[in-house]
Amino acid sequence: MLNGQDIDALRGALTDARYTLDAVLDRLGPAGRAGLARNVTIPALHVLGAADDAQALLIRLFPLQQALPRRVVDAATGGPLDVDVLLRAGILRENAPGAGGGEPGEGPLVKAAVDIRPYGFEDAAGQWSGWVAADPVPGLDQLVTPTRPDYVLGVSPASTSLAQLSVPDEVGSALDLGTGCGVQSLHLSRHAGRVVATDLNPRACRLAGLTMALNGLGRVETREGSLYEPVAADRFDLIVTNPPYVMSPPSGDHERLVYREGAFTGDGLVERIVRRAPDHLSRGGLLQVLANWADIRGTAWRDRLSQWASGTGCDLWVIEREHLDIYEYIELWLTDAGLAGSRQWAPRYREWLDYFERLGVTGVGMGWIMLRNSGAAHPRLRLEEWPYEIGQPVGPALSSGWRTFDAAALGDDELFAAHCTLDPDVVQETMGTPGAADPSHVVLRQGTGLRRAVEVGTALGGVLGACDGELSLGRIIDAVAALTGSDAAALRAELAPRLREAITDGFLAVTARG
Repeated sequence: MLNGQDIDALRGALTDARYTLDAVLDRLGPAGRAGLARNVTIPALHVLGAADDAQALLIRLFPLQQALPRRVVDAATGGPLDVDVLLRAGILRENAPGAGGGEPGEGPLVKAAVDIRPYGFEDAAGQWSGWVAADPVPGLDQLVTPTRPDYVLGVSPASTSLAQLSVPDEVGSALDLGTGCGVQSLHLSRHAGRVVATDLNPRACRLAGLTMALNGLGRVETREGSLYEPVAADRFDLIVTNPPYVMSPPSGDHERLVYREGAFTGDGLVERIVRRAPDHLSRGGLLQVLANWADIRGTAWRDRLSQWASGTGCDLWVIEREHLDIYEYIELWLTDAGLAGSRQWAPRYREWLDYFERLGVTGVGMGWIMLRNSGAAHPRLRLEEWPYEIGQPVGPALSSGWRTFDAAALGDDELFAAHCTLDPDVVQETMGTPGAADPSHVVLRQGTGLRRAVEVGTALGGVLGACDGELSLGRIIDAVAALTGSDAAALRAELAPRLREAITDGFLAVTARG
């Protein structure tokens, strides 16, 4: 798209104009930001008023998608970058005078063909700020516009979710599978020595490359191709992906939206990603997928997904965050495609219903699929539903969860010899009848991560509360048994499975083993 000198000039113009995340959010204010979240530009335009400084003009040009006189855009870029360069690179497009909302006599109009938008986040390494290049957001201000088949989605709730669930561990190599605009690679580059970004969509590869270049991340390698084909000989410590998992019916009447729909039947694309991952994971390597999967008539979803990992030598952890019936699912994605209110809505709706009926799809699960290349002869499986509120980012909690994944297999001797500490983020909640001497329920709840909760009785609550790393679990249980007049051996047998769960779920951290 742009050569190195052009990239430097564009980056300098954006920086000089203070076209950065915090500055732009502050400029738009709560009303402008809320309007853009609803895909409405008028509140932001009202906030900007008649301002014609460089920052305001760049906001108008990119997020607000306004057609502006070329002479104005020349000024907005700060001078060193010729607008002709952006036009030749396909970042801007030009309209004839008077077209696209301009007034005759004000000269040619330019409009963004690529949305260059500020982006930022905070992670363990500190604050990061830069830009993401993607296609402009369709449907602003209620304008129904067809989505181009090779559309490249910008930062979305799904991509943000994947970034927040990705484990932040330092790794030697990472794969951003189906990179899109490249946002995951920005996060991965902070804790991976080497990052490869792949995508089937050539336009996505070009825009991801622009994202990397604008942020000075030349070491992120972009490769074009389907799924694992571009990395056939490579293995990675971490693979993250938000693939085109939408289960839309094949049709000759419309073109597939590459950013969200794969050329597979049902959830076959997600299945292929999971089944092929072991060939590209290093020992101990982790795959994390933000995905949809189908409920098939007569088959439990846990059994289906367990089969995907069968024979791989990999541990599987699946968390279903949401479940939709087929009607909710169809309406969600027809609306996303810009078909709400169009003549295509009803026939396409029926097309999807017929497709799901043929496949036996009765509902759709939405959540996280994680696969760890443990090399175990008998890999461990954990498939759970967790639709409750979580603390973001959840990646650190998932990383910790993998470290305690094997706690369920601890033998009694090893369990009772372990020294543990209670997670400092755990709080105690009590419930009961007003005026009663004792609460009827005591619940321990995590303040971060998955925010799991466990109801405890006197004995379990006493043991967990005493876990400060000084005494082994066995000695603590014996002390609680003496205080409550219980049989120590019987209490050990009663609490052992609960304590294994407490370690697995992150309530307890093992600090030393006996």
